[in-house]
Amino acid sequence: MWGRTASFILDKNNLSQFPSPYSSPSESSSMDRSNPRPGISAYYQTRAEHHVTSDWLAQAHAALLKEEEEEGDLPPSAPGSIVKPFSVIDEFNHWRKKPDLAEAVAAIMALAAVIRSSEATTMMELEIELKKASDTLKSWDATSISLSAGCDLFMRYVTRTSALEYEDFHAAKLRLIERGEKFGEISMKARRTIALLSQDFILDGCTILVHGFSRVILEVLKLAVSNRKLFTVFCTEGRPDGTGLKLSKELAALGIPVKLLIDSAAAYVMDEVDMVLVGADGVVESGGIINMMGTYQIAIVAHSMDKPVYVAAESYKFARLYPLDQKDMEPALRPINFGVPVPPDVEVETSARDYTPPQYLTLLFTDLGILTPSVVSDELIQLYL
Repeated sequence: MWGRTASFILDKNNLSQFPSPYSSPSESSSMDRSNPRPGISAYYQTRAEHHVTSDWLAQAHAALLKEEEEEGDLPPSAPGSIVKPFSVIDEFNHWRKKPDLAEAVAAIMALAAVIRSSEATTMMELEIELKKASDTLKSWDATSISLSAGCDLFMRYVTRTSALEYEDFHAAKLRLIERGEKFGEISMKARRTIALLSQDFILDGCTILVHGFSRVILEVLKLAVSNRKLFTVFCTEGRPDGTGLKLSKELAALGIPVKLLIDSAAAYVMDEVDMVLVGADGVVESGGIINMMGTYQIAIVAHSMDKPVYVAAESYKFARLYPLDQKDMEPALRPINFGVPVPPDVEVETSARDYTPPQYLTLLFTDLGILTPSVVSDELIQLYL
C-alpha cells in the first residue's frame, strides 16, 4: 500500500513547473526587540502564535499588495522631517507579524529589503552589509534552526551570481535585488509545492497520526480535503503549549474526522494508524530531523510496527548540522506547567525539541522533491556549495 517510490510520484505529478530554487544562478543594529521572556527561547515563544486560519499564500500576497497600495497613496515626507533609519530587525518583525509567514521567510524578506535600502557603493560593501544583517537576524534567536538556515541559504543564493562580475555596480545591485525577491517568492510557495507532491501518499480510508501543530502539514491535509479524499487524523495534544489542540480545531473545521490523543497514547493507537506525518524545525545533514519534543519516540514506535514516517519540510529548513545525540544541539527551552507546585529540589526538563535519526524516517516531502533520508546530504551540498 505504501510501497510507491519517490520517482513514481514525481513523474506522475510532472512537477517540472516547480524547479529547484537553487539550481540556476541568474546591520548590524542592536537588538531592540528582545525576547519578552528571556528565560525562554524566542523559538518556543513564537511557535504557537502562528497558525493558519485560511489560505496562507493568498493572505501573504493580499497583505503585501495592500501595503504597496497604501504606501503609494502616502504623501512625500515633508522637508526637514526625520526619516527613521532602516533596521533589519524592524523589517523582520514587520514580516513576522503576518500570521502565516514562517520566521525563516520573514528573515528572507528582511534581507531582501537590506539590499533595496543599502547605500553601499561597491559589491564588497554590500556583501559586508548583508553579512552583518544576516548575523543580526541569526543572533535574534540562536536556537531557531530554520531562521539560521534561511539566512545562510539566502546569502548563498543571492551572492552566487554573475552579477558580482558586472563592472556596473548599479546593474549588479539590481540583479541582487531581483534574486533576493525571487528567493523570497520561492520560499513563500514552498508549502503549496509540498502539498502537491504529497497527495499520492494520502489514500482514501487511511488514518494519519500527526504530532503538534505544523503549518505545512495543515496545508497538505487541506489540499487532500479539496481533492475529496476521505481520511481520519489522530492528533496528539502537543503539550505543554497545546499546539495539537489548535491543529485539531483547524482540521475539524475542514470536516476531517479527528481523534485527539494525549501525547503518551501514541504507542497505544499505532496499530490503527496507516502513516505518521510530521513537520520539522530543521532537517540536518544526516537526513534526520529536529522537531517538537516527542517526535523521536513516535518515530521509534512507528518503525517498530512497520508504519511509514513521512516528514514535510521546506528546503529553507535544511541546515548544516550533524547532531550525534539528543544533547548535541542548541537547547530551546519551554515553560512547563504541571498544574501542581513542583518541589524546589526537583529538576524539570525544559527542552522543547528532540532529534529523530534518519533510520526511523521513511521519506521527506520537500519543495525540492520527495527525498529519502540518505540523499539529504547530497541536497545540502547543492544548496550550500
